[in-house]
Amino acid sequence: MLQLSSRNQLLVAIALAALLAMTRGHHFGSLNLPSASWAVFFLAGVLLTPRWLFPALFVEASLLDFGAMQWSGVSDWCLSPAYWMLVPAYGSLWLAGRLYAGWHREQLSSLLLLAAVASIAAFVAYLFSGGGFLFFSGRYPDPSLALLIERIGVYYPRYLGNLALYLGLAVVLYIGARAASGVRQQSEVK
Repeated sequence: MLQLSSRNQLLVAIALAALLAMTRGHHFGSLNLPSASWAVFFLAGVLLTPRWLFPALFVEASLLDFGAMQWSGVSDWCLSPAYWMLVPAYGSLWLAGRLYAGWHREQLSSLLLLAAVASIAAFVAYLFSGGGFLFFSGRYPDPSLALLIERIGVYYPRYLGNLALYLGLAVVLYIGARAASGVRQQSEVK
């Protein structure tokens, strides 16, 4: 099971909040990174124990979105009653992260489990966010299951790719931190 010290959890929480802010849409004109939103919620579930961080991250994401629409001229296309389907979408990623944290072992095989859990969580999240937008936004006059399946084929791979990119970076950082911690502990013993 993954358990970080309170200090490390604080550092991770700050890093995840900053990553969310830097990659949430086109909020920073000169910085156009792929969205890390899904990875932020998944990793917060994996690495952070305080439950209040989920609503705090959702509020941050919402404020970034509303602020970008108000002050940066970002389109309000996604602002509809379906916006609130992001709560269960991000919640499914958070919950999947928490489940994975309980199943994690310091073994290479955990990477396969991470990939499986993240892929399933991303699919569920897409059903809530993409499906919610299709059926509840009012932007599509004739939403249908066939259209949802078509949209899954078009949009889900990109969302999964973004999630995989940031989870891959997180795994590399985690392995590096564990290795540095082991080296530091060995030098303290000598």
